[in-house]
Amino acid sequence: MEKRMKLLPECNRFLDREIAGRKAGVLVTAIVSFINILLLFPFFGWVNVVNIPRLFAGLGITKEEAGNLFTSYSVLNLLSFVQESGEGRIGLYAMILLVIAAAVIFFNVAYVVRVVLDRKGKKGNLSLYATGRTAMLFEIILTGAAIGYVIFSNSKFGMKGFAASPIVYILFILSVISYLAVKVMEAEERALYREHGMLKEIKKNWVLFIMLLPTFIYFMINNYLPMVGVYYAFTNFNFRDGLWGSPFIGFKNFEFLLKADLFRLTRNTILYNLVFIGIGNILQIVFAIFVSQVTVKWFKKTTQTLMFMPYFVSFVILKVLVYNIFEYQYGLINNFVTSLGGGRIDFYNTPSYWPLLITLFYLWKNIGYGMVVYLATIMGIDTEYYEAAKVDGANIFQQIRYITIPLVKPTFIILLLYALGSIMKGQFELFYQMIGNNGVLYNITDILDTYVYRITMTQPLSLGLGTAAGLYQSLFGFIIVVLVNFIVKRRNPEYALF
Repeated sequence: MEKRMKLLPECNRFLDREIAGRKAGVLVTAIVSFINILLLFPFFGWVNVVNIPRLFAGLGITKEEAGNLFTSYSVLNLLSFVQESGEGRIGLYAMILLVIAAAVIFFNVAYVVRVVLDRKGKKGNLSLYATGRTAMLFEIILTGAAIGYVIFSNSKFGMKGFAASPIVYILFILSVISYLAVKVMEAEERALYREHGMLKEIKKNWVLFIMLLPTFIYFMINNYLPMVGVYYAFTNFNFRDGLWGSPFIGFKNFEFLLKADLFRLTRNTILYNLVFIGIGNILQIVFAIFVSQVTVKWFKKTTQTLMFMPYFVSFVILKVLVYNIFEYQYGLINNFVTSLGGGRIDFYNTPSYWPLLITLFYLWKNIGYGMVVYLATIMGIDTEYYEAAKVDGANIFQQIRYITIPLVKPTFIILLLYALGSIMKGQFELFYQMIGNNGVLYNITDILDTYVYRITMTQPLSLGLGTAAGLYQSLFGFIIVVLVNFIVKRRNPEYALF
């Protein structure tokens, strides 16, 4: 005990020692971070294959298939074993390891870069230590999970087929030591800036954290646990073997989407959504301003109701309306044109008309619904601003320009960020009901949702293909939101989502 008490001050003195203008503890933990990144490369084996002849015979792997397999794997290429062997039951675990490894790389790179650039925040090195602590924590989780993977896989194989490499145990020990070192340095920094940690925050506001529990449980059950279903995208799913037993096929579902002219589908989806988001939000703001300026109460209420009603019109009814308006032989427009002596217009065989028509019907259906949010924002603006502007001689247009629009701007940016998150989620009902199975119009009106629906409905149920498309859409939207939020945060942090 006495030796431990003497050892702690020695450790603290070493961690606080200045080397090249930085604490020795920071440099040492940064070196450990660099080692963590380096040893993740595929040519460093984390999981070794043992009892190879017996293992391959038990898995039913032929000599030809065995030629594509390695004797050791990193967590970055462990999925290749799952794909070659077709052992879907260990695939999800391998995917989880890959996701954790991505987090390890991100946080360790961030920590090394911040140490090299010597970046300090408003409260000294607190943010630096938080990054380092997170990096080491994820490395501990990864190495522990890798050991767990070996145990789990061997239990599924019914024999010792995998063994953890010494690298895993070494990194685990180094990460634990580095994590404790960062915690010691962080504690000194917290005392300096009078900052308390998470445990003290929970102890201080435990009632509030208990109130958060129902929300946390709700989102875990309804939002995060279903994310396990992402694994469908990497399997050739069949109901006999179930999700975990179905053959693991890697990225073949994504390859199918790529061969199906993914660029055209992505282009159409993004361009339509950009038009919907851009023109839609602008018109919603314009109409919200117009309605807010109406002083006759009954007229104002009637206008709001009439603009809101199209939102409740079924897409099936919308299809009937569109068909009866644009049909070649008996459509309303063609009857009107022919009554004036003109020739019939073949809308359903002329793709160039439909981008405009789809946009118009989308706006007709959604402007009233989206206008409500902006109208509520405008109605919440303090009337004293407008009264002061009138006293200063501002007319109605100047009031809108210098008061209404700037105060509506935060709402616009937040709604824009939310909308961009779904930029790859097309308005499936709108496109499917208006276009249907008209192949002539597919080139210019086909979006990812309608394409995947047709594919999954015209061949045996492909959960993997649909999940792969959904994962692609979600990742694309996530990247767009992060990038746009970063730009907004750089220009005006108050408007950013995070």
